[in-house]
Amino acid sequence: MSASQRRQTRLRREYLYRKSLEGPEKQAYEQKRIIRQALAEGKPLPTEVRASYDKLAEEISQEDGKTSTPHSHIDDEYGDAGLVEPRICVTTSRDPSSRLKQFAKEIKLLFPNSDRMNRGNYRTDDVLEACRRNGYSDLVMVQETRGEPDGLVISHLPLGPTAFFTISNAVLRHDLDPPAAPMSEAYPHLILDGFGTDLGKRVATIFKCLFPIPKADSRRVVTLVNQNDFISFRHHMYSRVKHDEVQ
Repeated sequence: MSASQRRQTRLRREYLYRKSLEGPEKQAYEQKRIIRQALAEGKPLPTEVRASYDKLAEEISQEDGKTSTPHSHIDDEYGDAGLVEPRICVTTSRDPSSRLKQFAKEIKLLFPNSDRMNRGNYRTDDVLEACRRNGYSDLVMVQETRGEPDGLVISHLPLGPTAFFTISNAVLRHDLDPPAAPMSEAYPHLILDGFGTDLGKRVATIFKCLFPIPKADSRRVVTLVNQNDFISFRHHMYSRVKHDEVQ
């Protein structure tokens, strides 16, 4: 077993161990919350927390605003978000059509700091291993049916999550009439709407962490709007005509 494989095995083992601790940590957090509320309101402690009060009171006294909230394996997945810019590998399914290749090029232009890789005959696990070795933070794979792009796979490295999205009504830039203007390479502002549920927040995090932090004066905008589990996508530039008018 190579050094990189041993490292991946160790990281996976640590990840599963942290995930196994979430149940007990959540139960302890709920008991601490009850104790804090009772002390703040000057009420007697409920009977279900009296036996563990001495131990929990010591832990409460040592916690601050950050450590008092339980963290899950979902927090660990994107623990370095905002500290390190994402680096993305874009590829296709095997034997792609010319239209899927063009779609992959446009996906590559959409995400800053991304590289497009020819899939060839590599298996998916070989592609993932190559991405890990070369320091990519995410793998984006586009798929097709009968020459029409219809699938998008986003996998965060090294341990996930992996999300699959179905694509419908894909319109490429060269399909537009008149043709679209050249795409800006500035880091875009990201607008996310309709991702209020727990699952929605996790999906929003997957998208959000594909884009680096933009400059305040960037005129490029990427919008994702979720309505009834259908995510509408829009990518555009804006310009300020007057001090109070934008187009």
